[in-house]
Amino acid sequence: MLKKPLFLLGIFLIVVAIGYFVGAGVAYSKTQGGYDSLQSFSEAQNVELDYNEDGQLVDRDTVEGAEAIMSLLEDDWGFPVVDADLDPDDPLVNSATEYMYQMATIAYHTLHGTQTVVLTEEDLTGEDGTVATEYVCNGETIPVPDPFPAEGVACEFEVDGRYWTGFDRSDPVQAKARDLAWSGTAHALVAELGVGAVTHSTLQLALGIAALLAGLGVVCGVMGVAFIWHSLATRKTTALQEQPREDDDAATSAPVPPG
Repeated sequence: MLKKPLFLLGIFLIVVAIGYFVGAGVAYSKTQGGYDSLQSFSEAQNVELDYNEDGQLVDRDTVEGAEAIMSLLEDDWGFPVVDADLDPDDPLVNSATEYMYQMATIAYHTLHGTQTVVLTEEDLTGEDGTVATEYVCNGETIPVPDPFPAEGVACEFEVDGRYWTGFDRSDPVQAKARDLAWSGTAHALVAELGVGAVTHSTLQLALGIAALLAGLGVVCGVMGVAFIWHSLATRKTTALQEQPREDDDAATSAPVPPG
C-alpha cells in the first residue's frame, strides 16, 4: 500500500533538491559578485601589509611593532584572527583579518602617539574672566608665564592609551589633544576598514549558506532517488511474485480432460 506514496515522496524530494540547488546557485553567484566587488575596491585603495624577507608581519620595519598591534587586535579587542589570511605572497588588504589588522594599526599608533597641544590665553581663561596661573601636562603641573606669551604655551601630550571617550574635556589640554589624536581622518579610516571587515565576514557567511543549500540539495536528491528506486524495485518484485499465482489459478480453473 505504501508503494505509490513512497514513489510520490521520492519525486517531491527531487523537486525540493532542485529548488535547493537553484538557491545555492543564486547565493553563490551573488557571493562571488560581492567578492569581486570587494577585491576591486581593495585593489583601487592599494593598501598592503608589510612583511620582512622571512615572511613575518612587520610594522615600521620591526616585528615587535606588528606583535604589539596583533596583541591589541587579539587580546584587547578579542578578534578571531585567521592566520591563513595573512599571506606574505598576497599583502593586499582584502580579507576580514587584514582589514581588522590595519584598523588596529591605526588605533595602536593613535593610542600610543604624542600630540603637540598649543594653548592660547583664551583656552586658559575661566568663566570668571581670569587667566589660569597653571595647567596640567601629562600629570605635571606647569606654571603659566606672565606675561602670557603671544605664541601660547605648549604641551607634548601623551595619549597614553586613551580612546575618544577617555579624555577629560574639562581639562583644556586633553580637550584639544582629543581632537588632534582622534581626528576626523582617524575616525573615517577606522570606519572604512570596519566596513571592509564586516563585508568580508558577511560574504564568508553567505558562501557557507550556499554550501549548506547545496548540501541539502544533495541529501534530498539522494533520498528522492532512493525512494523512487525502492518503490520501483518493490513493484517489480511484487509483480513477479503474483505472476505464478495467476498461472496457478488459470490451471485450476481449466477443464479436466476425460480419462
